[in-house]
Amino acid sequence: MPSTPYHRPEASLTALLGLAWPIIVSRSTQVVIGLADAVMVAGLGEAALAATTAGALNTFCILILPMGIVFIVSSFASQLFGRGDLAGARRYGFYGLAVAAATQAVCLGAIPWIPAVLGRFAYAEDVQRLMTGYLTWRLLSGGAAIGIEALANYYGGLGRTRLPMVVNVIAMVINVLGNWVFIFGHLGVPALGVTGAAMASTLATWLAFLGFAALFVWEGERAGPRMPGFRAQELWRMLRFGVPSGLNWFFEFFAFIFFVNVVVAGLGTTALAALMAVFQIGSVAFMPAFALASAGAILVGQSIGADRRDDVPRMVWLTFLVAAGWQGVVAVVYLTTPELLIQPFLERGGDGALLAIGRRMLMLSAAWLLFDAAVGVLAEALRAAGDTAFTLWARLAIAWLIFVPGSYVTVRLLGMGDVAAVLWVVLYLSLLAAVLAIRFWAGTWRRIELVGEVPAG
Repeated sequence: MPSTPYHRPEASLTALLGLAWPIIVSRSTQVVIGLADAVMVAGLGEAALAATTAGALNTFCILILPMGIVFIVSSFASQLFGRGDLAGARRYGFYGLAVAAATQAVCLGAIPWIPAVLGRFAYAEDVQRLMTGYLTWRLLSGGAAIGIEALANYYGGLGRTRLPMVVNVIAMVINVLGNWVFIFGHLGVPALGVTGAAMASTLATWLAFLGFAALFVWEGERAGPRMPGFRAQELWRMLRFGVPSGLNWFFEFFAFIFFVNVVVAGLGTTALAALMAVFQIGSVAFMPAFALASAGAILVGQSIGADRRDDVPRMVWLTFLVAAGWQGVVAVVYLTTPELLIQPFLERGGDGALLAIGRRMLMLSAAWLLFDAAVGVLAEALRAAGDTAFTLWARLAIAWLIFVPGSYVTVRLLGMGDVAAVLWVVLYLSLLAAVLAIRFWAGTWRRIELVGEVPAG
């Protein structure tokens, strides 16, 4: 594929927002799919709701590692795009698809083990039965889900964030319509309940992926060979930097799973429900901030690829200011209208205890928003530069040597309650933000060669 002259990205608000808003929409579609699944099966009973929501979480647990790995495709694609090497960038799109194919093989191999694994947990018999069917269908599309992420990161690295947005919107529409057909039994299809929700998700994921992949191949055929020369050394290089990126997400996610299921759950159902409500509210604030961080990382990667490393600190600073500004607005809303935000999570007629704890937790959580913005922006910038191993070890050390044991001791053993639980999240994010800031300003990322030398020909 011929090279395209590189156009220097400007560290402007317009450029940043132009890349960020489609990412916000893309991530929002995933939230809508999860909510639609939960809402549409809720009328089938508590067992159906529990099986669907827990099944979706378990699916995410399985896919989070390969998902984190293919995020590195954006780093390679953006740097190679910055060099004007579009053929090289496209090869990494194919390497991401190789990870997706491996993921699908693992998912297929895991399906026969689902009943035995679920049997080791304290699920009610009806929940376990329903969740087995749900997971079986969802794992049939594990590779397609990772394939969408791989191609989205490839196109994102080129600055084309609107195309993945369109793909995700289409997947969302197909998923919701599929729920209507398969869960409740319409258009001549029998009502399949929880299994129907999983079937709809699998169908939507595969259709979206196949369309996305077809477009990827078609665009390549217009400019060069369908499969540009495979280079094992490049695939190994992608995994060398991508696996730490995936482990970043994996270990941090499981640290928070422990925090929720062991530390906070020990405070009782009301405190647990309040924290989950706060996290659900927080996910709405997180999506724009993460999208901004991802957009900033694209500009960082393109600048490094063009050998304009001196532009990077200015881009990171601009990205942080915008993300922090957004989180600052969210903090004001948290502090001024906490009851209004918690109200949708209360039972009809109200729940005084849940409202009181949720209000307190939500107002305290305003303290972590600025640190959350800093962590997102800095971690994404370091990932774009290829500094993935350091962020992995930083997260591992702070999460599992400080956050997990510290929160367990103070909350569970010393009985310091929900206030201490929230403050531990604040402490975790503030420590991580400080460590990542020191790493970034030390400039180690300037000496990392992510893509290496471009081979002749």
